[in-house]
Amino acid sequence: MRHTIVTTLLLLLFISSNAQKSQSPYEWDWVRDGIWTGVSLGASAGGLLLIQNKDDISEEKLAMEIANQDNINFLDRWAVGNDSENANMISDIPFAASFAAPIVLLFDDETNDHTGQIVGMYIESLATTAGMFSITAGLVNRSRPYVYSEDVPLDRRLRNNAQRSFYSGHVAATATATFFTAKVFSDFNPDANGKAWIWTGAAVLPAAVGYFRIEAGQHFLTDVLLGYGLGAVTGYFVPELHKTRNTSLDVYPSAGISFTGDEYRGMALRYSF
Repeated sequence: MRHTIVTTLLLLLFISSNAQKSQSPYEWDWVRDGIWTGVSLGASAGGLLLIQNKDDISEEKLAMEIANQDNINFLDRWAVGNDSENANMISDIPFAASFAAPIVLLFDDETNDHTGQIVGMYIESLATTAGMFSITAGLVNRSRPYVYSEDVPLDRRLRNNAQRSFYSGHVAATATATFFTAKVFSDFNPDANGKAWIWTGAAVLPAAVGYFRIEAGQHFLTDVLLGYGLGAVTGYFVPELHKTRNTSLDVYPSAGISFTGDEYRGMALRYSF
């Protein structure tokens, strides 16, 4: 899947135009955004190390998990024992397709003049999601639904990968990509007639990934809901935080007479919006 992301980003950069014909609603700060992206990528790398160093669970621990399965909350209980390789493979299709979602922005005259800026924000968004997910997956242990199925080979149920149900990285990454695309398109085209369809697609694609991840026995419903929420928030608010603000802060000398009749001289602060 990493190759899919890299290919998409390179394609976006390749088609980028140097002529700035339209005005971007965003601003990019190399220092701020460089630090943000760098910290996120560092967190992602650190999380991957935590994931790789996770221990497998013992048969005693597995037996305890199975014995306590009735304690699983009612939202998740129906997924216990799910295991479908077919659903697992299907989930990868919309997951991979979502990374290419921003390519649709290249067909919009308002956005394709600012492809480089959009790519920067997109990398920042995905890096933020990856950092949050990998750290969480490295620190939190939660058995996947298939762990509770006796039809699954024992060695697979004991591997550390079986303890990474919390939360769904597939759904989080998909939601980040699709909500980012919808948000950027809407900001460049606030009066566009097709925005409803863009947002519908942004919402449906990660939901489809989540459904198949549950059917595959990879995650519980709450894992999917959390991944969806975090991914959608990141995809929406990273562009929002980059929006150009029509604000100004002025500092200027001021002098006059106060309401008590005293003369004063000093500096005044004015904030306009």
